[in-house]
Amino acid sequence: MKIIIFDDDPTGSQTVYGCPLLLNWDEQTLEKAFTKSSPLIFILANTRSLSSVSAVKKTREICSSIKKFFLRQGYSKDNYFYVSRGDSTLRGHGFLEPVILAEEFGPFHATFHIPAFLEGGRTTENGIHYLNGTPVHKTDFGRDNIFGFSTSDLAKWIEEKSFGKIQAENILHVEIKQLDMAFNTEDGFKSLLSFLSKLENNISVVVDAKSPHHLDTLARAIKLVSKEKRFLFRTAASFINSLSELPPNPHDIDDLVSLKSKNNEFEYKPGLIMVGSHVKLATNQLEFLFKDKTCEGLEIPVSKLADIFALEDSKEELLELEESLLSKIDCILDIKKVPVLYTSREEMKFSSYSKRMNFGLELAEFMAILVGKLTNKLGYIISKGGITTQLLLQKGLNFSQVDLKGQILPGLSIVTSNSDQYDLPVVTFPGNLGNETTLLESFRLMESNS
Repeated sequence: MKIIIFDDDPTGSQTVYGCPLLLNWDEQTLEKAFTKSSPLIFILANTRSLSSVSAVKKTREICSSIKKFFLRQGYSKDNYFYVSRGDSTLRGHGFLEPVILAEEFGPFHATFHIPAFLEGGRTTENGIHYLNGTPVHKTDFGRDNIFGFSTSDLAKWIEEKSFGKIQAENILHVEIKQLDMAFNTEDGFKSLLSFLSKLENNISVVVDAKSPHHLDTLARAIKLVSKEKRFLFRTAASFINSLSELPPNPHDIDDLVSLKSKNNEFEYKPGLIMVGSHVKLATNQLEFLFKDKTCEGLEIPVSKLADIFALEDSKEELLELEESLLSKIDCILDIKKVPVLYTSREEMKFSSYSKRMNFGLELAEFMAILVGKLTNKLGYIISKGGITTQLLLQKGLNFSQVDLKGQILPGLSIVTSNSDQYDLPVVTFPGNLGNETTLLESFRLMESNS
């Protein structure tokens, strides 16, 4: 049974490999994706970059395209698992998007909320979600300007994000103890199957997980009852790995790094790093990266761009800034250093939520189009930040689909496109992933055989 994942940014495939990531959902793209042997199809909806109203509209548009495709092909919507992939730090439209999928592809007997991303230190225990042992609402992610929240108790979080439409007391809970018993004993597993088989009326269920066997056990039980029950999932990346049951990736890190493009002399072309994410972790990683003197930073002045975007006619000023930045990047490449294109680190203030979201999209698109004009000179790109990466693939490189090759570090994927113009590998780097050294580590890996 294929698994269709609606990903709210392009990094949710960070535990799997060998599957298509769709940036377009027209009939031709869908047909190509559904004929691939992989059990996974990722739809890069990028809804985390949108307001709730726009996220609903886009999700419905994608669902409509898929349902029309099913109708033309004679496929049944009941023959697929549907996953709303969201951020393991609980940012995004985590309640809203599963509601829309339930309306479009339902009815379902339950919606499971499984935000554990074990590879990144995100675990859930006693219904509380943690980041490296700290309740996630006490981290910078809980204080996010757009998607902040006041509790790490997942049942209370759902109540908060649903504005009370779903009460915490009415939400079910799959506990660590229950999953351990199901893993260790036949009776425990039968008990889990019985629990699943009794779920009705799209009830919300939160799931604990501290190790892979918790998610693997749940996935195995869900598959057994899927003949009689239909379930919807809002999850981080780890559960997707359990549900797909992929064998280990046959391609190791050296294979993935060697995907870099070469010039006519069969030498690897230089790389480029772009950092759009403004979370504190991304800033710390950027500062650590600059300790490597083979990199050269180039700052995009965010406040200046905001002033330009506010002009009635901004084309000329944008072109001047673009030409200036392209010239500086060429100079960095000429001295055999790797350009690091990054946004200035200040947090801009806006008069409304929607204006802030729109500016983020405009900024990411500016970066994407800028880098897209350098593709013939580059051997690889490391792109940090979900919105940044989505628009790089979609607007800068004009890809309708990319192929996920695997991970060079835990949670850090590399994708390529079999484009007629170029086949430029992109490392998709979530804004919230790793520690202060991870960006530097990924850069050194990509340069390891140059």
